[in-house]
This record gives sequence, structure tokens and C-alpha cells, in this order.
Amino acid sequence: MSDAPEVAALDRSGPWEGVRVVVAGFGRAGFAASDNLLHLGATVTARAVPLNDDDPFEADSAEKAELLEVLGATIELAADALDTLPDEVDLVIASPEHLDAPLVAAARDRGVPVWGEVELAWRLRDTGVGSRPAPWLVVAGSTGQAEVALLVEQILLAAGQRPAVAGVAGLPLVEAVMDPEPYDALVVALDDAQLVDVVSMSALASVVLDSQPGAVGSVAARAAAYEHVQEACVYVAADTATEELVREADVVEGARAIGVTLGMPGIGMLGVVEDLLVERAFLPQRSTSAAELTSLEELGTDEPVEVTRALVASALALASGATPAAVRDGLRNARHA
Repeated sequence: MSDAPEVAALDRSGPWEGVRVVVAGFGRAGFAASDNLLHLGATVTARAVPLNDDDPFEADSAEKAELLEVLGATIELAADALDTLPDEVDLVIASPEHLDAPLVAAARDRGVPVWGEVELAWRLRDTGVGSRPAPWLVVAGSTGQAEVALLVEQILLAAGQRPAVAGVAGLPLVEAVMDPEPYDALVVALDDAQLVDVVSMSALASVVLDSQPGAVGSVAARAAAYEHVQEACVYVAADTATEELVREADVVEGARAIGVTLGMPGIGMLGVVEDLLVERAFLPQRSTSAAELTSLEELGTDEPVEVTRALVASALALASGATPAAVRDGLRNARHA
């Protein structure tokens, strides 16, 4: 199978039989991709560059390679494994740490589709008849993604949901979407490298925490976090660059921009009034009143970064249906976790 339009249409339902996939790297993301694509019937070649023998990751990689080989993958573990692209390949899955590999560049030059962990995971959601794929709540930025994601998780737990954190924290994203017991929501923490080559993702709500350069990838990649958002594009009002990303995003009709501020919130925002965290974005009477979420005392901090993260997490959780009471309880539980 080498017809690109057919590859472009692939999702969990396939058909994956006969699709020749090269996975660049088998760290957390690469292994999960290889494992699940094999399960779906794809022909998988997993490639990685070995590290030194004293590195603990090396032993783990060897074990993963052995397991993937047992499952039916072709394994290439060599210093030049990521230098060249096979002649016969229909799709390349690029692990975040290998976006600049010559193999990936060769795929782009040849017109072979290149997907990252996020694009693959989005396509592998269970969207069949009668299914209810978990909505995604996306947290992007240079730092703080894991902390915000864990706050959102605690709020959703307090709301009676079964969430999972995935991405740079928690589970590999492909593993999370392929879990046989579906989650109620996925809180997806992403760095810039993971947002490269994302075109299909349509999160329920997303936030870009900042516009500062990260350790990997490009700040420009963060724009993908807001594309096709269904309900809420959350942004930190003090960061005009992220607000501009929201303005430029192509979102689902009806999606709203939700600002977060450490001051008095306007309509459609969350903020701080005296010593209370409040929201004026989701309650029906938001034009004339605000709903209390928690207090700085209950939060246990008045540090601007921590308060901002709590407000951002609250906005994402409220967008997914959590109540102000669940926000209060979840933030309190996170403090004592």
C-alpha cells in the first residue's frame, strides 16, 4: 500500500494490514506506537540508535526491541539506523526526540507522510459507532505542563470522572487512547516537539501556558494546540503572544477564548478578587456575577506562577463539565497529594 490519500485517511478502523510503517525511535512514545500499530495489523520497522552500554536506558531499549521483535516488528538498532529511509515505506512515525533525523527529512523530501505521537494518537481514538472517545484537554508551553495537567486530573477526579494524564507526564499518548477501558477525559501535556506535524487534533479545550522558548522544538509549533478546539481556548492574559495565537486559531464554531488573570476578571475570564479565585466564563450569570472557586488560603500559596496554574487548570476542567465545587475539592486534594 503506497497511495498517500489512503494513508491520510487511516484511523483505528484501518485498514492497517499491509501498511508499511517505519517508527523512528522506541522510547516511550515510539514503543507505544510500534506496539499498537502491530496490534492493528501494520507492518512495522522500528529503528533506534543505541546509547552507551552503561546507560540504564540502553538496557530498557534492548528489552523493548526484543519484545517488539517477538510481536512481529523488524528491529534495526544501529548507529546509522536513522540515517536512511527504506525504499518501500508508506508512513513514518517520528518520536519527538528524532524529528531532525535524516530518515525523517528523507521521508518529507520523498512525500511520505510523517506523523508524530500526537497525530497518531488522535487518529487511533475509538470513533466507531456507539463509542464515546475521551475528550482531550491539552496543556502546552515551555514549562509547567505536567503540573497543570496533574491539577486538572485532580479536579476531574473530584468531579467523579475517570481521567488520565498523558504526554510528557503520565502515560504515552498512544497507550492512553488504546486502553480497552476508555477514560472519561485525557489531560494531554505536550512540549513543542510533540506538536510538530499535528494537523487532525481537535481538543475540547487547550491552553498554551507561555510564549517562552522551550528546551526542544519551536514556539511556533504551539499554535497547533489551539487549532480545531471545540469549546475553550484558554490563555494567560498577561502573555499577548499566546493571546494572538488564540486570535489566529481556526477553531470549531462556538469555541470561546477564555482568559486567565491575576487581577479582576472580565466577562469570559478567570481571575482573583481580593483573596478568592473566581470565574466569569462558565456560569450563566457571568455578565453580572462571578462564581467562587477557592481561596488563596485553601490553595496554600499566593505565588503568581502557582495561582496562574491553578486558574488555568480550573478553566480546562470547567470546560469539560466540572463544577466550581469540584474545582475547589480537586485543588485541595492536589495540595495534599
